[in-house]
Amino acid sequence: MRKLHNILSALMMAALFFACGGDAPSTDASTATAPAASALIEKPQLTFGFIKLTDMAPLAIAKELGYFEDEGLYVSVEAQSNWKNILDRVIDGQLDGSHMLAGQPIAAAAGFGRQAELITPFSMDLNGNGITVSNDVWSKMKPHVAKDDSGKPVHPISAEALKPVIKDYAAEGKSFKMGMVFPVSTHNYELRYWLAAAGINPGMYTADNIQGQVDAEVLLSVTPPPQMPATLEAGTIYGYCVGEPWNQQAVFKGIGVPVTTNSDVWKNNPEKVFVMRKDFAEKYPNTTKAITKALIRAGKWLDEPENRPTAVGILSRSEYVGADSIVLANSMTGTFEFEKGDKREMPDFNVFYRYYATYPYYSDGVWFLTQMRRWGQIPESKPTEWYDQKIREVYRPDLWTAAAEALVAEGKIPATDIPETDGYKPATTDFIDGISYDGKDPIGYLKSFQIGNKDAK
Repeated sequence: MRKLHNILSALMMAALFFACGGDAPSTDASTATAPAASALIEKPQLTFGFIKLTDMAPLAIAKELGYFEDEGLYVSVEAQSNWKNILDRVIDGQLDGSHMLAGQPIAAAAGFGRQAELITPFSMDLNGNGITVSNDVWSKMKPHVAKDDSGKPVHPISAEALKPVIKDYAAEGKSFKMGMVFPVSTHNYELRYWLAAAGINPGMYTADNIQGQVDAEVLLSVTPPPQMPATLEAGTIYGYCVGEPWNQQAVFKGIGVPVTTNSDVWKNNPEKVFVMRKDFAEKYPNTTKAITKALIRAGKWLDEPENRPTAVGILSRSEYVGADSIVLANSMTGTFEFEKGDKREMPDFNVFYRYYATYPYYSDGVWFLTQMRRWGQIPESKPTEWYDQKIREVYRPDLWTAAAEALVAEGKIPATDIPETDGYKPATTDFIDGISYDGKDPIGYLKSFQIGNKDAK
């Protein structure tokens, strides 16, 4: 019945659209014949993009469970070839919004790469990445990794165990090469963080070296996520940092071993965000609120453990992630496999709602800015105030809160699911090196690192 109702609603809105001769249905009370909720939506037909990763799940669930339709939205969700393509298509208006790397809208505002005014009202997930190495590299790392009483490696595994392997490769005349998915990706910064925490220089970005390989002991390069396992198998790279299911795929194929997850690098770190243009949100405020409401509901549904098997079935379909359900289930159902047979409980590997995961915290965004500055993507020193100002241009917790409060009023989420915050999380030492991060003190944070740029003020 709901499908029939939605079809009729869509036809009524379409008729209203053409009668008015504009690009949005009229919301005037004298002409609004569609249901009240739908009549408020300025742009009901939408197209969103994504990359084939499990953390696109809120988009798939909001569509498949009818949460978008509940809000009067008729959404197409389309897989894209790479992160640059996604960014360009959102900026150019070919996509109304997209699953995106958290660093992309931030970099666009900070002046690194293509510049644009983009915003995020919704953070899609926490954690979800891993660092995988080839079988050959793992065989050489393993003697340097502590073991428990059962003989299994003790986690987290530090990149200290990688140091002798890098030296062995250098002695053979090989540069040690690893892959990450994009220059402003969480994966790039997490891989760099993991390496640098062990005193391994992952390289600096300069005007003359946009690959970020100046003084590098490990050469990092971009590989699209679905191509990571094949690139590793071909020997083009010796390891990589990527989201799921592409770490578990390496285990499944017997070509590599994940050595750490990003929750070990930074516990409950932010990962992807949902991004749209600033002018879209300004022109279509009710649509923006409706999108955010549907995504919050999807995140909540995803973090109810009994729903994860259903989510795996949906994500395994070719129009979404398209990976084998067994591979997807390894991480999505609360476990993670390192070496074959070494499967461990990891209930927080993919978090979509708990710990206020969907709220776009300023402090999460500031962390990305500090890493851009640390590695030279932001070439000049910036004052503390700049970090706060810049992230407020991109992260929009006000839009998230308006959507969440509407869901509370509708009885769809409890009021306790809205955090009491000024947008900044408390300082934390939940990093692999134990260094304290306070989003309100980015300069002090930069000064705390041995490797990377440091600012004087």
